[in-house]
Amino acid sequence: MDRMLYIAMNGAKQTFLAQAVNNQNLANVSTTGFRADLDAFRTLPVSGPGFDSRAYATDESSGSSFAQGTIVTTGNDLDLAINGDGWIAVQALDGTEAFTRAGDLKVTTTGQLLTRENLPVMGNGGPIALPPFEDLEIGSDGTLSVLPIGQAPSTLAVVDRIKLVNPPAGQLEKGKDGLFRTIDGEVQPADGNVTVIRGSLERSNVNAIEGLVKMISLARQYETNIKMMAIAKENDESAAALIRLQ
Repeated sequence: MDRMLYIAMNGAKQTFLAQAVNNQNLANVSTTGFRADLDAFRTLPVSGPGFDSRAYATDESSGSSFAQGTIVTTGNDLDLAINGDGWIAVQALDGTEAFTRAGDLKVTTTGQLLTRENLPVMGNGGPIALPPFEDLEIGSDGTLSVLPIGQAPSTLAVVDRIKLVNPPAGQLEKGKDGLFRTIDGEVQPADGNVTVIRGSLERSNVNAIEGLVKMISLARQYETNIKMMAIAKENDESAAALIRLQ
C-alpha cells in the first residue's frame, strides 16, 4: 500500500505544480508582451532495491513560448510593438541588461525613457535620457528624434536610438522578474534588422481558452490522485482488520 500511496501522493504534488504554472500564465493573459511559461510531465522510474517496476511523474519547466502575441493599435505615440522577432533592451533593477517585449513607454520629468515597470530603456551608450522637447518622434528602427523647445518644426534632432536586440531564442531564459536574459549573461549588440511599430502594443501570447481547458484537466487529475490516496488508506485499514481477526 505504501507504493500506491507514494505514487498517488507524488502525482498530486506534480499536478499541483503544473497547475501553478498554468495559473501564472492565465494571470498574465492581459500583461503586455508577456511570454507564457511552458512545462511538461516526465516519467521516471522509482529507484530502489529490486526491479524498476514502478514509475512516477515529475513536472519540469521547458522554457517559455516565443510565439508572437496579437498586436493592437493604441494611438499612443510612446507605445511600441516589436515587428516580428526581437526585444527591447532595458536595465533591470540589479543593473544588468535584460530584454522585454512590453513597449508601453513613458518619459519622466527629467527626460528618462522608462518602461511601464519603471525600468530604464537602453540606448546607444546606456540608459536613454532625453533633453527638453516639444515633440518626440520614434522611427521604425528605434531612432529618437526631438523637436527642441522653441524651435521650428523642421529642426528635429536625432538624440539617441532605442537598443533593439535579437539573440537566438535558445540562448534566452526568463528571470523571476519576468525579464529575459542570455544564459551566459553577455551583453547583446544592437540588431539593425529589428523594427518597431509605433502607436501599437503586443498582447500576451497566452491562449486563455487553452489555459482554462488545461486548468480543468489538471484539477481532475489532482482529484484522481487524491482519490487514489483515499483508496490506499481504505485498503490499508482493511488489511489491518483482517490481520486482527487471525
